[in-house]
Order: sequence, then structure tokens, then C-alpha cells
Amino acid sequence: MTGPAALLGSALPYLDWAGVAVFACSGALVAAAKRQTLVTLIFFAIVTGVGGGTARDLLIGAPVFWVHENSLLIICFAAALAVWALPGELWQGRALPWLDAVGIAAYATYGAAKGLAFGLAPLPAMAMGVLTACLGGIIRDVLAGEPSILMRPELYVTAAALSAALMVGLLLAGVPVALAGIVAAVAGFALRAGAIYFGWKLPAYRRADRRPGGSRNS
Repeated sequence: MTGPAALLGSALPYLDWAGVAVFACSGALVAAAKRQTLVTLIFFAIVTGVGGGTARDLLIGAPVFWVHENSLLIICFAAALAVWALPGELWQGRALPWLDAVGIAAYATYGAAKGLAFGLAPLPAMAMGVLTACLGGIIRDVLAGEPSILMRPELYVTAAALSAALMVGLLLAGVPVALAGIVAAVAGFALRAGAIYFGWKLPAYRRADRRPGGSRNS
């Protein structure tokens, strides 16, 4: 197995930091929208920022990425303080989906690469990328009592899957780590951005229901 540090390189972990930062902002933003206290904003920032990566590391047998250093929790604290201190007008509108777009692209790319680095087969490594990108937002929505983005037909998980699949495929093809990371992250962000801006979505499941008289409702 290629050593994790060698495969992840020196630049790719910055995607991890980016994912933590933007997801922490999105978690704090949800708490702020509900007019919660600063402590609650910090809690949401941490849970959203590190939730997906924590589950990933536990599943692949890696040291949990944030428990042996201060920097990642400092990023979460700073994100919560920024949301708390800056004028609310800056965070209104479509800030949350755009933060999520950046976060899923960065986190899915890094999560997939880390899965490969710790010896996972390609498909499980892709799954780790998707899990890393999506779980923090799911936890955030559940705690806030908000409908999860996963329950809408928007291209959310699909964008994470695109970044994860590209990262795994490019690395297996021998593309340098930094270039593969840039291509995978940009592609996932572009797909999610198109979904936000143009309303791209997957077709929802539809089936014909039989009515008592034998007729079908489509």
C-alpha cells in the first residue's frame, strides 16, 4: 500500500481544511437563522465541520483527523464567530447552498483520496468521499429540524459522487495528486453550482398507483 502521506501529498490536506471551514460556516449559519446563542453556533459549526470526516476515519481505521491538533477546531470556532459577528445581510439569500457546494466538492475529493491512501478498494474509496461530503450536512439538518437536502431531487449527492469518482479514477490513472484534486473538486463544484443556479435535478421516482376501480394514477 502506498503510504497515506505519500498519496495524499502536501497540498491535498488543504482541501480538508477548506471542507471543514465552509461546512462549519454552514452549520453556524443554520443556527444563526434560528436565532440561537453563540455557544449553539459553535456547536453546530463543529458538528457540521467535522462530522463527515470523523465517520470516515472511524470506518477506514485512520486516526480521527481533528483530535490530535488544535487547528481544525480553531477553524470551526472562527467560522462560528464570523457568522455571529458579521452583519446578517451578508449571510442571507443563497449563502448556505453555495457554502455546501464548496464543501461537498472539497470534502468528497479529499475523502476519496484518503480512502485510497488507507488501502480501500476504488468503490469503497468513492463511498468514503461521498460520506465525508454529505454526513455533516445531514447531521446539521437533523439537529436543526430542517428538511434534509437529501430528500429533494437536487444534484447534491451526485456532485459529491462526481468529485469522489474523478479523484479515484485520476489517481488510479497516475495523474499527479494535486492536479487530480483540482480537477475533481472543480468538477463537483461546477455540477452543484449548475444545480443551484439553473435548477438542475434528477427525475423523481414516479409509479402508477392502482385505484380501487382498477384505474391508475400517474
